[in-house]
Amino acid sequence: MAEGGVGCTESESGYSSLYSRHARNHLENVSMEICTIMTRLGYGEMMRRWRVEKYREHDRLYALSCKRTRNMTAITAGSKAEGLTCYLESDWDVLLVLNNVFCVEADIILLNFSDSIDVFRMDTMDARVYPGHCILLQEGQAPHVRNTIITKALCDNGNGDVLLSSSLLLDEFSALPKTNDEDVEHHERAGPSLPETLRGFLHFDKVIALRCYCPSILQRWADRRRKWPSQNIVQKVVSLGAFVTPVGFKESDYKHMEWRICFNTGEAELVNNLNDTQAKVYVILKMILRDIIKPKNKEITSYVLKNIILWQAENTPQTEFHSRSLLYWLHDGLKKLRTAIEKKRLCYYMIPERNLMEACGMHDYQQHKWVADITDMLEEGPNVFLRLKKLRKAIVASPEPMMWFSKKRIELEMLRLENRNRYMKCTDEHGKVEYSEFMLKKIENRILDVIKEVEVVAILNGSSINELQDIGHRMLM
Repeated sequence: MAEGGVGCTESESGYSSLYSRHARNHLENVSMEICTIMTRLGYGEMMRRWRVEKYREHDRLYALSCKRTRNMTAITAGSKAEGLTCYLESDWDVLLVLNNVFCVEADIILLNFSDSIDVFRMDTMDARVYPGHCILLQEGQAPHVRNTIITKALCDNGNGDVLLSSSLLLDEFSALPKTNDEDVEHHERAGPSLPETLRGFLHFDKVIALRCYCPSILQRWADRRRKWPSQNIVQKVVSLGAFVTPVGFKESDYKHMEWRICFNTGEAELVNNLNDTQAKVYVILKMILRDIIKPKNKEITSYVLKNIILWQAENTPQTEFHSRSLLYWLHDGLKKLRTAIEKKRLCYYMIPERNLMEACGMHDYQQHKWVADITDMLEEGPNVFLRLKKLRKAIVASPEPMMWFSKKRIELEMLRLENRNRYMKCTDEHGKVEYSEFMLKKIENRILDVIKEVEVVAILNGSSINELQDIGHRMLM
């Protein structure tokens, strides 16, 4: 297996192939300008850190508010946990982690587990189980199963073992009574995800998960030779542990019993330790996926792009990622994506034995088209930025109005995130909100002022938008 995760080699001579078509000074100047524009669009270091902290604070506040009534813990995951998307730019991914359920690797000696905790052994050695997945066997007799959906998802494998079925648990969880909150709209289940929309504009993807302890898997990752991240970050990722989610390998005959091993909190920590240029390359790759490649059925996902970025970071000294080299690393990422599509192979960063491109549903005609599209983008050089809707608007905009709007948009997002957390602080144990609380009112009044300021400028410039709520939502997309 080739180091770097793509499962093949692609000889590169540094910057030479890119600079053979474009002047180096020009490319470096474009790279720095795009870095500046990305910061104005809300993808700079400061805004990234702000988002990460506010979503973490939200999770802490939510945990406190639900401490007495919930048998699960909600953890923000994905792009929101990484601070890489604006407030309404993408769905809010949430792991719903069942409390009092714990999974451990097969050879772990169990000590001092409470009778109130359901323990399952992770079997990753079964020949029927795809790499990066496991089956869960109930530990011992386990007479005190506390969670009803766990009880209903248990089944006998015919050999005297009791297994926890991922498919049955997902069915049971989906069948639980939904909240009667009129502000929440529940949608049809999509794979393991339970989508919801709050107040018509804030979209959630919720996935049930179980905590698991798998030190040997994490240690194999930690022991790899690497140039990034630092050893203290490696140890922090190991300490964050893992989860399993009820997702089997698509082409497995055993998928109804399989659980996918995930490292959501650890991966968020890794992405949070990317530098400014690396994070911006990742965001631009996601823009390319959305605006140019346009997969219809998740044949290629942003998760594939994240793994490309993590492999890229691990194998390269951090000093090589800087504002002048953004375009080079974007090209490098596109080449790795093209190779992954061509070979239908990309090793999962945390468990390289798992191929993220296997059973992705990509047809031959899509494969050929996307390889050709990426080749065209590589030939275009800096012009590729003009094909990305958000970047194109910022590039052609007049500098002063762009700067003014950027400041208003960033202020509005910061206020929205602060307001959401303040709202939770002002909610009592019965769910009643103290709307008259001074800071809450102050934040909400400022939100309204910012949107009105943008409305005035929009009207002066001939815009037909006149709904304040619509203006506020569009600013945060």
